[in-house]
Amino acid sequence: MTDAAIAKTTTKGNGVKLAVIYVTCLFFIWALVTNLLDPLLKTFKTVFTLTPVEASLTGFAFFIAYGIMSLPSAAFLSKLGYAKSVMVGLGGIVAGCFIAIAAAKLHTFGIFLVGLFVMASGVTLLQVAANPLIASMGKPEESSFRLNLSQAFNSLGAACGLWFGANFLLKGEIFTKDVVITQAMREQALGFVSNVYLAIGVGLALFILLIFLVRQKITDAAPKTGHLVNPFTALTSKWANLGAIGIFLYVGAEVAISLHLLLFLEQSRILDIPSEQAGKLTTFYMVFAMIGRFAGSALLRKIKDYALLTAVAVGAIALCLVVILTKDMTPSAHAGTVNLLLASAPVTSGLIPAFAALLVGLFNSIMFPTIFTLTLQRSSAPTSATSGLLCMAIVGGAFLPLAFAKIEELTGSISMGFIAPLVCYVYVLWFAIVAKKAPTHEIEEGVAGGH
Repeated sequence: MTDAAIAKTTTKGNGVKLAVIYVTCLFFIWALVTNLLDPLLKTFKTVFTLTPVEASLTGFAFFIAYGIMSLPSAAFLSKLGYAKSVMVGLGGIVAGCFIAIAAAKLHTFGIFLVGLFVMASGVTLLQVAANPLIASMGKPEESSFRLNLSQAFNSLGAACGLWFGANFLLKGEIFTKDVVITQAMREQALGFVSNVYLAIGVGLALFILLIFLVRQKITDAAPKTGHLVNPFTALTSKWANLGAIGIFLYVGAEVAISLHLLLFLEQSRILDIPSEQAGKLTTFYMVFAMIGRFAGSALLRKIKDYALLTAVAVGAIALCLVVILTKDMTPSAHAGTVNLLLASAPVTSGLIPAFAALLVGLFNSIMFPTIFTLTLQRSSAPTSATSGLLCMAIVGGAFLPLAFAKIEELTGSISMGFIAPLVCYVYVLWFAIVAKKAPTHEIEEGVAGGH
């Protein structure tokens, strides 16, 4: 090989590596944007004086996009390809950010919901494109490594979204307990929201430019787009339906807990801490999920997937029951531990249910990919159709938080709201048990998604 040929090959290899880095960043980006919803719910609930169900519309407006926009996203991808889809998806998030800024200026909750839907539509297109894209960019034998690395960045982005939101969205007098809220406080809080989305919008606009510079590398490495497969054809398969219900309920449970975790932790009967500190603690929900993904990957080498899914479902059910049923304890029983964890935070009686709620993240970690794979192995429908139906089922994140909030309103207790995810995890447990005896087949076409 001539020096010129070697140089050309090296340049091409470096270009693909750079494109892989940029595409991997997409997993981080959509996780960060999605998990800003948690502190955002607290901000809106306080600023606009919303009921629990009304505040939960933030999650509904975001996750309903998965149900509405999945098919249009797939059609767009099949027609215009991966590079353009990634840029348009990022552009959708930027557009949503600027709608949110306008909503902050106008002090209008309804416009915020429109902005969240537009952001989520962009995220949906990114999810449709990024998973098969990252799997195809490089050596086939290293595709599993690239997917796992990208999922790790997804968990990291989720944790950063929670931490970033707690630091920049939950500041100001308005979040002080027992304060009389004034218009000036509302304007200050909405100003923080505006600043956050301005920073994200500008940052992503610059990132779109970087993607544009490597668009040809992405196009060269991407799978060839073909005809659109309607995911509704998977409805003819029993296991595709069972798996879709499983994804719907699992994602709903994860989002319901995540959206209400801050409100749960800050309660006087739980940890009795400021909103900002409670928001920072919710980061551990996603940190535990990240730890669980690495640990789960190792365990799946030795344990059957349905067996591990059974174990984590039992764990999640047990933790939800702890949150629902744990009675108040005397502060002296765990004062030392509280002081270690929360430093100057007051000693409260809710450490056990607080830790149980956070630890659910560890047991959530492997549920999505395991349910996804178990379904693909058992579905009689085409893999691409089954995969599409499962991606659409992520819309569960729009509905279960509303159920959680409605139970909270009816019972007057956020703890009782955990009944909603508890029911979801019971279904996941049943799904894992029946999957053990179901016939399987090789997954021959299509690439599984990720959440």
